[in-house]
Amino acid sequence: MNRLGFKIEVFEGDARLGELDVTPVTAFQNFRFPNNEIRIHHRTFRSERCPPLSILQAVSAFNVRCKLDSSFPVEQPALINLHASCFHEMKTAVAVVGDEELHLVAMPSKRKKFPCFWCYAVPVRLYDACMGMLNLRCLAIVFDLDETLIVANTMKSFEDRIEALRSWLSRESDPSRVQGMSAELKRYLEDRLLLKQFIETNSVVDSNGKLYQVQMEEVPSLTEQKVLRPVVRVQDRNIVLTRINPEIRDTSVLVRLRPAWEDLRCYLTARGRKRFEVYVCTMAERDYALEMWRLLDPGAHLIGSKQVFDRVICVKSGSRKSLLNVFHDGMCHPKMAMVIDDRSKVWEDKDQPRVHVVPAFTPYYAPQAETANAVPVLCVARNVACNVRGCFFKEFDENFLQRIAEVFFEDEVGSLPHPPDVSSYLMSEEVPNGNGQANAPISEGIGGTEVERRLNQPDDKLSADLVSRPMANSVEFRHETSQSTAGIVPNVTGPGSSRPLIPSQKPGLLGPPVKHDGSFIDRDYDMKKGILNMRHSPDIRGQSSAEPPLISRPPVPAYGSWLVEDDISNRTQTNNWPFAPAKESNVVKSEKHQAQQKQFSHKMEVPVSNVPLSQTPQLKAEEATSVSDFRRQNIPTKLHLSVT
Repeated sequence: MNRLGFKIEVFEGDARLGELDVTPVTAFQNFRFPNNEIRIHHRTFRSERCPPLSILQAVSAFNVRCKLDSSFPVEQPALINLHASCFHEMKTAVAVVGDEELHLVAMPSKRKKFPCFWCYAVPVRLYDACMGMLNLRCLAIVFDLDETLIVANTMKSFEDRIEALRSWLSRESDPSRVQGMSAELKRYLEDRLLLKQFIETNSVVDSNGKLYQVQMEEVPSLTEQKVLRPVVRVQDRNIVLTRINPEIRDTSVLVRLRPAWEDLRCYLTARGRKRFEVYVCTMAERDYALEMWRLLDPGAHLIGSKQVFDRVICVKSGSRKSLLNVFHDGMCHPKMAMVIDDRSKVWEDKDQPRVHVVPAFTPYYAPQAETANAVPVLCVARNVACNVRGCFFKEFDENFLQRIAEVFFEDEVGSLPHPPDVSSYLMSEEVPNGNGQANAPISEGIGGTEVERRLNQPDDKLSADLVSRPMANSVEFRHETSQSTAGIVPNVTGPGSSRPLIPSQKPGLLGPPVKHDGSFIDRDYDMKKGILNMRHSPDIRGQSSAEPPLISRPPVPAYGSWLVEDDISNRTQTNNWPFAPAKESNVVKSEKHQAQQKQFSHKMEVPVSNVPLSQTPQLKAEEATSVSDFRRQNIPTKLHLSVT
């Protein structure tokens, strides 16, 4: 045994199993077990597909604390049985120390010296959660709400935006721009009228004279008290009217749902098969965020009613979003997650490579932006999610698991293979949409005084202001030169707008008042006061079996059979995807990312464009649609997420 090692007693419950020699690995020379003993708390559930070493390396790469084997002169049957049981049943023995789990992984030995284990340290609950996801071939997806999936307005925000547009129109002389602004103003006025009807009569009449009566919908609650909320759904227009606090009419909101949301939602839940675990991360107020998500997922198919309070994460305004914060309960690892957001800069630097940036949803300024291309924005997001999942599990099954199967107890920990990382298949940089500053939409919720101040600024000063202006305390600012995957076409019938650039603000309907250089804007403050009176309370955060004979290496699964039917089927179709040629530039990005974040790095060793995502004989319907949709897009390759 290594001269730096020491001996330790092993217990399972109160039963003493024997004694093992402990050799800390180089990176953890000072590691010690509490009280110089190992107390096995439980054994994990059986893994159906993935050997425990592959799961631990995927979620806690190179975090092996020590190696354990026996130099005891007499055979220790209890420890041998523990090793055999864990090895053949693909389980680990777990000792819980504070907020960490120490997993004993039964290893094969080149010298057939048993029992022998590697000890991994993993945050509590992370192993079980990720084991389930990897066995089901499931990743995590995190959605932003405002301007990504929905746009919502109260009477106060409608009035602010209408006032700002009228002020602009009074100063505008270009006929084409006047025409575009007038059309935008008309859309605001029409929706304000619908919201006014909802507030006053609990019903709405659309432009065709069709009457929609309010329906009372039950809302998930942490208390036993039943909460019903009045809702009107104008489905053919993707409009929903709701009341955040059912008892206060002034908390009424008109919500526009982004087109093609149903396509994306159905992909995530097709045939009841879970492809992604779904989370929400927003800077909106909690009651508002929960209601917006309920409108998007009325049947609680994406997030169960018992999970929604933990999976809808509200970040304090002015703070950055973080995947570690989203997965605060240890239910996923950031390397296994992707984000759908209209901005990447609001995320922590280490998470930005995992963000698929979509153009901001602007139904009033540019309603035809969603239909101007063959593939709507959220269908592109669906295709990207499909591609990321396929590439991730192809790498996991055909490369990573094969190499894990060749690892022995005697091998160096540093020789372990790098696990796949979602960021390897995403190109997260925000790129200009080609329209320039002239086509920037009117700021959501910005007041007339702020508009006038910016109208009087020269263009160069305005651009500099966008770059240098810090994030306000109560509102996010979006880079207007953000990526446009499907393209944004403003609602201007003339040659094109030259409207001055104004930083767009998320609706933040329930946020506190915001100050802008002496200009005071009450961001639906009355609504905020009413929301706090919501009725529901605040959010609250094995036996071993008969052992078969020992073998010298772990069983190698039939990897091909693990590839589920709904993945992309053949090499030719993979190579024809528009983003395949982008692999070279993304290798550079991957290497740059490795230097910044070593613990989450991974560089593909096999060029993805030359490897099929699945060996299944044919495409399933929705995946065939994904490929067809991509081919119909005549968009530069760099605007798509790639598959490094």
